[in-house]
Amino acid sequence: IPWVLSAGLSLTAVRSVCCAPPPFLSSLPPLAAECASFHSASSPSPYVLPGPVLIRSRRYTINPLGYKWGHFNITYKITRFPRTLNKEDTRKAIGLAFAKWSEVSPMSFTEVTQPNRSADITIGFYTHNHTDCWWAPLHPCFDGVNGELAHAFLPPRGEIHFDNHEFWVLGRSRYSWKQGVWLNDLVQVAAHEIGHALGLWHSRDPRALMHPNATYTGQRDVTQDDVWAIQRLYGCLDKRRVCDPWARLGFCEQRRSFMKKNCPRQCDLCMEPLDAVTMPTPPASNIRVKLVPRGRVARFRCGANTPKTPSKVRWYKDGELLASSVPGYIAMKGHELRIVANEFNEGTYTCRLLRRGNVVSANSWTIRLKAERSGEPG
Repeated sequence: IPWVLSAGLSLTAVRSVCCAPPPFLSSLPPLAAECASFHSASSPSPYVLPGPVLIRSRRYTINPLGYKWGHFNITYKITRFPRTLNKEDTRKAIGLAFAKWSEVSPMSFTEVTQPNRSADITIGFYTHNHTDCWWAPLHPCFDGVNGELAHAFLPPRGEIHFDNHEFWVLGRSRYSWKQGVWLNDLVQVAAHEIGHALGLWHSRDPRALMHPNATYTGQRDVTQDDVWAIQRLYGCLDKRRVCDPWARLGFCEQRRSFMKKNCPRQCDLCMEPLDAVTMPTPPASNIRVKLVPRGRVARFRCGANTPKTPSKVRWYKDGELLASSVPGYIAMKGHELRIVANEFNEGTYTCRLLRRGNVVSANSWTIRLKAERSGEPG
């Protein structure tokens, strides 16, 4: 339980910190998991700064009192639906979010649709004043468009609340210039909050789904750090009844990836790293370094100004596909990429030009901040 006893801190600061309960409160039932709040891409948590990532370093955090569910077959129920998404797409998004955790843990999730049946986890979309937020000191009310998107409660309370002022969509988060608002990826935010509802706190790994700035970084899938966290809390179980005969046939070595997913306990693969995913990396000779003063806009163009045949462009940052522009940081339009130079945007940007599905050219630029001069010589 993140009991927050603070003075002189802004709400943003409070919601970005996970605190253990004071000893005299440790026997009370769990309240809001408000290290479990999720901020929009337009206002990432300013209290968590990305740093160098060690692939094998475990940076997850489990709530210190070990709150978790006592069974693996978890039920959930959507009690209130969003105003910007129909019921069918909402159910699909929530189902996809739960599936991300069932694939890497012994948990299974079933939706309850009958009005008179209860569920372990209840999910609802609310406005400012909802449930007990008005009088409960550890349960914040929502703040309108942008800012906090959602929050969750640790087991066994089992509640996930989404801000119904937000524009929820079935698809990746992006900025709508037409509507002038952020369209928020419900699958991504729900998957993050489900992690909290299962007992996880925020991770210090900036690549993790459970990182507090996951919306800002665009991470929508569970990573190695998330897998280690959920399996540390709930263990690792085989998902097939035939794991023992498969193992005796040598499948643990011959079909390692398949067995890791279906029979991890039988093959002793529970805490093994996830299979590596290859990222597009251009030859080193194609990388050009560009020093840009802080706040300046760097412009790059992929291919010729007037291509003779139709072509598609894909942009990558440090090997990861850039799905959409981020207002105020990165703008993609056709063959052109514009980047505002700052610490967040430092890295290697790769342009890949495709014609008829084939890569015809690839170029890369490494952006580095130009050192600021402390003073002119006298």
